[in-house]
Amino acid sequence: MHAVIMAGGKGIRLRPYTTALPKPLVPIGEQHPILEIVMRQLAASGFTKVTLAIGHLGHIIRAYVGDGRQWGLEVEYAVEDSPLGTLGPLVLMRDRLPEHFLVMNGDVLTSLDYRAVLEHHRAGTAPLTIATYVRQVRIDFGVLTTTAGQVTGFQEKPSVDYHVSMGVYGLSRQTLERYTPGLPLGVDELVLDLLKNRTPPSAYEFDGYWLDIGRPDDYDRANAEFAVQRDVLLRSS
Repeated sequence: MHAVIMAGGKGIRLRPYTTALPKPLVPIGEQHPILEIVMRQLAASGFTKVTLAIGHLGHIIRAYVGDGRQWGLEVEYAVEDSPLGTLGPLVLMRDRLPEHFLVMNGDVLTSLDYRAVLEHHRAGTAPLTIATYVRQVRIDFGVLTTTAGQVTGFQEKPSVDYHVSMGVYGLSRQTLERYTPGLPLGVDELVLDLLKNRTPPSAYEFDGYWLDIGRPDDYDRANAEFAVQRDVLLRSS
């Protein structure tokens, strides 16, 4: 049970919080860094090894996490000398990865069962599994439908539901073999390549608690809700 956590981003959207602190270490509820919550969740789910892909302010992450023994995990590091996108670091380290593994962003706050995502991926045949969540987006305008210069429909500030990526994936090492080490690779590029080659990803649908802490609104919400959600997020740790 191996997880790779992508923790090399600069966290530009969360400035000024991330000016001197890497995004995975920003505190939630003034108690726990996001990364600590994730590590505790992974250990509780049966994961034994974690690779942290670090870059911006990575030395601070390394100093905080160490070898992972405080959570019962074995932690190793992969250092990005230049930005490689979400999956580029994995191409560099693919020979050190197991056949199937979990990949996740380092700024995800969720009650998702990480073990279930990896087991779902192992049990299927898709080259990539994407954990998905239904996110409602409100349009702050009156939306018109027009035909031949005439208004034929109107909705006042409608809400639209989208299936979005949670930033958590099940991935197979073989899926990375076609890509060149040292070149940037994003999840978007991989998904488009898989769709083009008619080998679509699998979706793992989730309807529990999930926030993208890289978004300021979600970060503020996480801090406001943490006292209520703490037992859910850390229920088994």
